Amino acid sequence: MTRLADTIDGVIGVDTHRDTLAAAATDRVGGTLAQTFAAADLAGYQQLLGFARALPPGRRCWAIEGTGSYGAGLTAFLQTRGERVVEVGRPKRPPRRTGARSDALDAVRAAREALAHDHPLAPRRRGDRETLRVLLATRHGACAAKVSATNQLKALIVGAPEELRAELRGLATKRQITRWATLRDRPSRSLERRMTVRALRSTAQRIQLLAAEAAELRAELEQLVAAVAPWLLELPGVGPISAAQVLVSWSYAGRLRSEAAFAALAGANPIPASSGQVTRHRLNRSGDRQLNRACTRSCWLGCAMTQRLAPTPPAAAPRARASGTSGGA
Repeated sequence: MTRLADTIDGVIGVDTHRDTLAAAATDRVGGTLAQTFAAADLAGYQQLLGFARALPPGRRCWAIEGTGSYGAGLTAFLQTRGERVVEVGRPKRPPRRTGARSDALDAVRAAREALAHDHPLAPRRRGDRETLRVLLATRHGACAAKVSATNQLKALIVGAPEELRAELRGLATKRQITRWATLRDRPSRSLERRMTVRALRSTAQRIQLLAAEAAELRAELEQLVAAVAPWLLELPGVGPISAAQVLVSWSYAGRLRSEAAFAALAGANPIPASSGQVTRHRLNRSGDRQLNRACTRSCWLGCAMTQRLAPTPPAAAPRARASGTSGGA
């Protein structure tokens, strides 16, 4: 098995933040060679590249923390200039309570974290993948806000005057939202009733707007998925949301070396948990939980669709006929 340390001469670890970048150069065994700081802008990216080129010549690799957030700009800058970049997670902190911590130390830990991996991940690409990601994130925010507004509406109904609550008894949630979104009250009513109706109407209209926004984003996601990977939508149980999440996590062909690597990324692979004479495995509760959710939902829906479309089995034969002891035998 080829490790990263066997293919390079040094690693430059980068601890990323919103305004600053801390970089540390290490050799192939993790020894620190040099450290520097730079601003998180184009001038800072050029400064870091110059810092790397001033080091002794050799095969180098960049280990960047947060390639999809604070390190996205630096990652894109380096890749366009032919630099090799790998993605590392949040560096492990020292187990001691008094363990030292700083941006410079985090950069060193990022470099050593990459050296410790046999198959470090390459950064996710932008383009179509980034388009799907931002739409998924926006839709997720709209759905979460809709759930929060619905809970708020339920709480308002619970505390509303009895005559208002009596109008909604026995109605489903959707019908309650439709009812309150168009409700008008008379000026002759009490101030409490009029303000309660206004709050209910405003909340119900917000729910409808968020539902329409989520539906619009879902339609756009379906169009993008159909253009990028239409075969995904043909699989049983796979809808545009699940397909978009799979494409976002997978990113591009070659990023994951095998199906086992994809299962590990999705948190769907068994984890060895053996001890002594006991041999067992446990569930993997790490990985990309959004990808895990998409795969789980697709599997459940696919199984349900398969069972619904399967032909109905014939009725069981009588026991006497099955045993060959029927009267006509």
